[in-house]
Amino acid sequence: MPELLSPAGDLEKLKAAVRYGADAVYLAGQRFGMRAAAGNFDDGNLREGIDYAHAHGVKVYVTVNTAPRTHEYAALGDYLATLGRMGPDALIVGDLGVLTLSRRLLPTVPIHVSTQANVVSAEAARAFAALGASRIVLSRELSLDEIRAIRAELPREIELETFVHGAMCVSYSGRCLLSNYLSGRDAGHGACTQPCRWKYRAERVSAELIEEKRPDEPIPVYEEGGESFFMSSRDLSMIDHVEELCRAGIAAFKIEGRMKSAYYTAVITNAYRMAIDAFGRGEAVDTATLRAEVESVSHRDYDTGFYFDPPHTHPKITERDGYLREKAYLGRVLAYDETSGLALVEQKNKLSVGDRAELLVPGRVGMPFAILALYDEDMEPIASAPHPGMRFYLPLPTSAAEGDLIRGASLTKKGE
Repeated sequence: MPELLSPAGDLEKLKAAVRYGADAVYLAGQRFGMRAAAGNFDDGNLREGIDYAHAHGVKVYVTVNTAPRTHEYAALGDYLATLGRMGPDALIVGDLGVLTLSRRLLPTVPIHVSTQANVVSAEAARAFAALGASRIVLSRELSLDEIRAIRAELPREIELETFVHGAMCVSYSGRCLLSNYLSGRDAGHGACTQPCRWKYRAERVSAELIEEKRPDEPIPVYEEGGESFFMSSRDLSMIDHVEELCRAGIAAFKIEGRMKSAYYTAVITNAYRMAIDAFGRGEAVDTATLRAEVESVSHRDYDTGFYFDPPHTHPKITERDGYLREKAYLGRVLAYDETSGLALVEQKNKLSVGDRAELLVPGRVGMPFAILALYDEDMEPIASAPHPGMRFYLPLPTSAAEGDLIRGASLTKKGE
């Protein structure tokens, strides 16, 4: 069965991924990772995170997948030496120089080749394996048929990993200079400001773009509410196709989202965990129910990426601005008392007596219940919990545990 690999942008997200079924997590330290805007890990909580994951039987892969310049290699060597003392289960690298240095300094730590390396063929995978890589994270621009063909040509000891959920990029696996040009922040060093997602307004709108030598192939320009989104990609979701992916011989299913919330990490990990486990038991995957689960988090328009549509036939561009959100993240259970049936909850969004809510526990979809009462920390009744981070008591209809989540009923919203 494939490994389920979840994002861990910080320690809270790591713990959410572990609790909700990840087999492994990927994360970054403060340097040399492609998500510089994520919380990431300093040396202290990196060790804590690795120890926590290992105590729960979960592997930790550290991303070192930027493309360092020559003057950065001295610092990179020091950083790799520090990582070696932490005990990661693998390094994820995208640059040949980083791969070579990693093998020399940390010969016993496995190497996974990042999607930043843009591996699209069995020959390229074999070349990286010859340099010491044990796993290849394939380019997101490959179709499922191409992935099957690559798998068929490789020995089994070369593992393949593919993205199954999360944000996509309008450029080729993130190789883009827009951020460098517009904001001076280097995408190749993990500092992309995502100008492809910015709002652009056309003062003089042309309905079509026509290239000089292709007059019969006009490219339409769409505008909605005075804005166009011709560079902003949709989000990937393969929850409807887990069975096909499992049969394709992919070693690891990767969820994108180190900059997303712990709620996102928990819900998406939980959904794919249930899908993989159902397939492993020989049961049909309940795609309709699990699709509703992945719809419950903040996301752009979902799509199957390039698994079934090659890039030259479909650009995968979203048709609307911002995010969709179906259910609000209300709180996280800190403790539960079996005798009283009360949960101590940390507030994430406002909730009130009379609201409908759902309890999300690992291995199950949300269980609906009504909020019949709320109490402050002194056990005084309150009508609502309006303050971010406040702690309160909430009666639950069933047992809960630390890390379980409380979310609201369906609510379509724009914005995060």
